[in-house]
Amino acid sequence: MSVRRLAEDQFQPAAFAFNAENAVWAEKTIQKYPDGRQQSAIIPLMMRAQEQEGWVTKAAIETIADMLDMAYIRALEVATFYTQFQLNPVGTRAHVQVCGTTPCMLRGAEGLIKICKSRINDHAFERNVDGTLSWEEVECQGACVNAPMVVIGKDTYEDLTPTRLEEIIDAFAAGKGHEIQTGPQIDRVFSAPEGGLTSLLSDEAKAKSSASKTAKATAEVVAPPPSEIASEKADAAKKPSLDDKDRPAGIERPAQPDDLQLISGVGPKIEGTLHELGIFTFAQIAGWHEAERHWVDGYLNFKGRIERDEWVKQAEALAKGGEAEYIKVFGKKPR
Repeated sequence: MSVRRLAEDQFQPAAFAFNAENAVWAEKTIQKYPDGRQQSAIIPLMMRAQEQEGWVTKAAIETIADMLDMAYIRALEVATFYTQFQLNPVGTRAHVQVCGTTPCMLRGAEGLIKICKSRINDHAFERNVDGTLSWEEVECQGACVNAPMVVIGKDTYEDLTPTRLEEIIDAFAAGKGHEIQTGPQIDRVFSAPEGGLTSLLSDEAKAKSSASKTAKATAEVVAPPPSEIASEKADAAKKPSLDDKDRPAGIERPAQPDDLQLISGVGPKIEGTLHELGIFTFAQIAGWHEAERHWVDGYLNFKGRIERDEWVKQAEALAKGGEAEYIKVFGKKPR
């Protein structure tokens, strides 16, 4: 079992108090327990404190212990025993809990963890530069049928791919997490079979279901939906031409390409696209001038992310002295 300790004093607030609404709720919750058993309310009170503050502080633990007339050490035992309690500051906009248990791991959880490392921080429980995002690997979250999945707050995001998780993280980073659909991220209802029900149907319903799936699959192959066609045309119109004069010069694939995923913001899919463009080394990216950066940003449909993530500065450090130089410049390991 992992050792769980309170955050360092530099992160601890001087005091804690429930807000007006939560204070009323806490008193009603305590009254639910028989006389002499009020200490049983400690878990719901700590959870409410965490929801209010984002994490469980030392001041919150002591305040709740005083409310329940219990020794501080007893309250501390509860906080450090249950991993649902965050004992260190987490991202103010999202704390991503990636399920790493067997079903999720078999279906790609390692790829999700890699995205968290590249988009948030190389180390679990450590926040990004803005303090808005953090992540951790957790045990089973109970949605094995829809693996792999993550939990953010009280919501689950299931049937994920690394690309989809990156989109979700970007949305939360921009303060638009509420716009993301929760639950399955593919065509399924909750944990029902992908594509619709397949069992406990009458013979007639089975035949209709089979015919409907066949027709849908055929239609998707023969003629994509109008919305997809429109979207593809819009993307094609936005994407700069491969013959554009501002396209960065490519090179032949070297025997040992640089690991471009060391650059924060570059995941497996983006690295593959860069390779298709003939971009294999840190030195190439470090040498991009403004027009070339703008071309790549448009080609990847990044909307300014290359500048925000400082790809050129990262690439310069990695090209100059590898990981050691990156740490010297950014104060942390790449990815």
